[in-house]
This record gives sequence, structure tokens and C-alpha cells, in this order.
Amino acid sequence: MIVRKGEGHRPGYVAAALVFAIGMAGTTLPTPLYGLYQQEIGFSDLMVTVVFAVYAVAVIAVLLVGGNYSDAVGRRPVLLCAMLLSAASAGCFLLETGLPLLFAGRLLSGFAAGLLSGAATAAVMELARPGQRARAGFAATAANMGGLGCGPLLSGILAQYAPRPLELVFWVHIALVAVAAVIIRFLPETVERPKRFPPLKPQGVSVPPEVRGVFAPASVAAFAGFSLLGLFTALAPSFVARTLDVHNLAVTGAVVFSVFLASTAGQSLSERIGTRRALPIGCAVLIAGLLLVASSLVAESLAVLVAGALCGGAGQGLAFRAALSLVGGAAPAEHRGGTISAFFVIAYTGISLPVVGVGAAAQLWDLRTAGLVFTGCVILLAAGAGAYSALRPPTELTRTRDETRR
Repeated sequence: MIVRKGEGHRPGYVAAALVFAIGMAGTTLPTPLYGLYQQEIGFSDLMVTVVFAVYAVAVIAVLLVGGNYSDAVGRRPVLLCAMLLSAASAGCFLLETGLPLLFAGRLLSGFAAGLLSGAATAAVMELARPGQRARAGFAATAANMGGLGCGPLLSGILAQYAPRPLELVFWVHIALVAVAAVIIRFLPETVERPKRFPPLKPQGVSVPPEVRGVFAPASVAAFAGFSLLGLFTALAPSFVARTLDVHNLAVTGAVVFSVFLASTAGQSLSERIGTRRALPIGCAVLIAGLLLVASSLVAESLAVLVAGALCGGAGQGLAFRAALSLVGGAAPAEHRGGTISAFFVIAYTGISLPVVGVGAAAQLWDLRTAGLVFTGCVILLAAGAGAYSALRPPTELTRTRDETRR
């Protein structure tokens, strides 16, 4: 890390984490508002999931094409670009007159999140002093999941209790983005000799052969966990309003917030439990949460749904941080960036494709039946990943990798 002369007093990793959280919060602001957009524009639950999936597709595209761009150009320019895209996304929602601008807003939001995923995480880690590395690692993951959770909570409260429910929250976000831009201005640059406008070098998806034994269960667990997050951010508002007959948008935002809050808490427990055990245990807790979510669909109970969000979110966070640590640790240094990017591509695929499937199934059956089918499929995926990692723990997988190298 480079801190230039006179920059010793400048903001550190906590300030970078705040920027990260503000940017990620903007990506989930529309979650409690989809019902209002459906009333205003008139579109189906399937279209809600498609609008949501556009975000994930944009994130994946950025990860594949420019996920490593901040390594060349520097962290600060990429963070500023992400903030500009986030503000432009808010502008699309403010000017919204129909589906095209909703799609544009979600697309820009996905671009911003894709840039933040790599650049902000790296900035938080690199701005930490030697004795702060562990805390900075948790700050990065907490800013990511915490920001995603704060978005629907903020928009739900403002939409329910403040005027102009489809406008005020985006003005507030633009103001927060302006604060974030000022913070970025004073952050030290941590990339040595950053280049000015270097050409993009798409890294694609690559998984070295010696990592595949670790990568398979880790990526399946991430896919399953992110599917749960996608379900809550895309369809939980519709279920809460139509099936549970709860129309308070603040409550809807709080339900979605709970799953991300629990994810952050689960990630904080990963190191205490140990990476070797955290992946199968996280999958088991995720399965318990999914069973509670399924039970809430049958019993039509808000309390059980919240319990499922808390339990499932904790399992997702526990398994996700363990999976990311395993993949990053097993990958050879020369392929680590590409391997982690491939891991995130699969995770974000999990947040989009299954949710679109639920939206399509809801057109054939009903939202409750589609949700039950969804939870059953994700339970099978989580059970497979958890069982595999329990029967072939990371130490054995690492030994296999070493034998392959020899």
C-alpha cells in the first residue's frame, strides 16, 4: 500500500467501507417499491424478476470485462465511476415513466455494484494497517451485505412515512453519493503507479484444475445462498403484500433487511468456527432457514418468514465467507484473481436465474407454490454442497491439489 507524503491523517479503511456501503445500498433501494411500480405501470411478478435479474447480469458483465480494472487505473477512479453510475441509476428512477427507465436504472446499478465488488473490497483491505487486516476483512463483507440490507430498510421507511414515495429515497441516495464522492477525494490511492485510461483486458472465467475440488462445493453453496438473497430482494415484497396481507412498506423493507443483517452476523462467526467446519455448518443452517421460509408459505405467517430470513441469512453468510476463503486460499497466486471472479460470477448467477424461474412458475401456478418448488430445489443444492464439504473437508482437498502439482 502507498500512502503519499502528508496523507497519514487521511481516511482509512472505515471510510472506504462507508463508501462501499453507500454504493451497495443504492442497488436495493427499489425492492420495497416494486409493488408501487406494478400499480403505476402495470406488469406481472415475472417482469419484476426480470427487472431484478438485469442487475445481476450487469454485475456479471462488469466482473468478466473489467473486474480487475482498478488494479491498473487505481482504486479511487473506479470508486468515483461507480458512484457516478449509482447516481445515474437513481436519476433513471426519478425520471421513470415506464419499464425502459426501470431497466436502465437496474442496469446502471448493476454496473456500479460490479465495479464496487472488486475495487471497494480491495481499497478497504489495502487501507488497513498491519494489525487491522482481520477487522478490515470483516468491514468489507459487512459493508457489502450491510449496505444491501440498508437499502430496502431506508426506502421502505421513507416510502411509508414520508411524501413522494417513488422520489424522495432516490434524492436521499444522490445526497449520500455526493458525501461518498467527497470521502473518495480524500482517500489515499493504494495502487502503485496507476495508469491513465489503460485498455480493458477482459479476464473471463478461469478455474485452474488443482482448485476444482474446492471450487465445486464452494460455488454451489454460494449459488444456493445467493438464491435465497435473490428471492427476498425480488419477490418477498409481493408475498408479504398479497399472501400475508401486510401492506406497510416499512415492514417489507425490514423483512428484506433482516436477511442481510443475519448474513453479516453469519460472516462474523466464520473465523470463530473455522473455515473447515464453517462451510458444511453454514449449509446446514441455510437449509434450516429455507425450511422455515417454506413453512411460512404454507402457514402464511410473517413471524415464521422473518425467522426463516434470519436463519437462512446467517447460514448464507457463514457458508459464503468460508467458501470465499477456501477458493482464495486454494488458488495459485497467479490465478487467484480470475478464480475469485469466476466464483462471484456463479454467485450472482444464483441471485438471478432461480428468481426468474420463480417468477415464471408463479404465472403457471401461484406465488406460494412457486416459492415451495424454489425452496425445495435450493435445499437440494445446499445439502449437496454441505455433504460434499463435510465428507471431503478442505484439508483433504488441499492435499489432493498438492499431489496434483507434484
